[in-house]
Amino acid sequence: MTMQFLGHSTVRIDLPGRVILTDPVLTARVGPLRRVCAPLRRVDWAGVDTVLISHLHGDHLHLPSLRQLGTDVRIVVPRGAGPWLTGHGFTNVEEISPGESITDAGLELTAIRADHAAHRWGPRLHVGPSAPPIGYLIKANGTRTYYAGDTDLVHEMTEIGEQAARLDVALLPVWGWGPNIGPGHLDPQRAATAARLLAPRFAVPVHWGTLAVPGLCRVPGGVGSHMRALLAEPPRQFAAAVSRLGLDTTVAIAEPGARVALAPAGPRSDR
Repeated sequence: MTMQFLGHSTVRIDLPGRVILTDPVLTARVGPLRRVCAPLRRVDWAGVDTVLISHLHGDHLHLPSLRQLGTDVRIVVPRGAGPWLTGHGFTNVEEISPGESITDAGLELTAIRADHAAHRWGPRLHVGPSAPPIGYLIKANGTRTYYAGDTDLVHEMTEIGEQAARLDVALLPVWGWGPNIGPGHLDPQRAATAARLLAPRFAVPVHWGTLAVPGLCRVPGGVGSHMRALLAEPPRQFAAAVSRLGLDTTVAIAEPGARVALAPAGPRSDR
């Protein structure tokens, strides 16, 4: 298994015979937000055959990015989101609810409950598409990877961490795209708590360093400098918090667009 962090919550996971992409954000902009790191190349998403969507927010379910992959790409979405997505022309959409699994040719995808706003356009709206947010437990070729999506801490993290087969990789959000984050998110310290609950071999910080409001980083004074720091510091703060907790977990920080450095998995044993 190899991984490439393409920015924000987008991770390419290469498995033997399969290529998975999480919450694709592939373009130079997402609504009013701009990509502030290096642009992606088409080769970065070449060969993708399965897309995992964690929730309906526009920086996770981004229609222009999905169209880059083709309207026939296989897309797995939270139950309730399927009709909305097929209504936008996508033809290979599968729905899944928390606790359910999809098994296909050695790949098993299990939806994990997430704590985040469910509505496409924000928590206060009640008209329009809505579907419960989820993460994914990905099992394939003897490896176990947890992609959290957007979430706060949930008890399912403890359940994953207590399973006999140790989690290999946890993809954990550590910030967002603005100067602050609201409910339903992990900051670096709470992401470290998630790592303690999950007990993975490797923790990869995501949801950072990619999108920003145009011009905000250049605002003179405190706001601009604070925003520039938030584009770089959260994964380092996460790594420091994991170290303070004394966890048997390696934090693998990859800059947007870079390969994730995962050492070959060693022999498995119960903890």
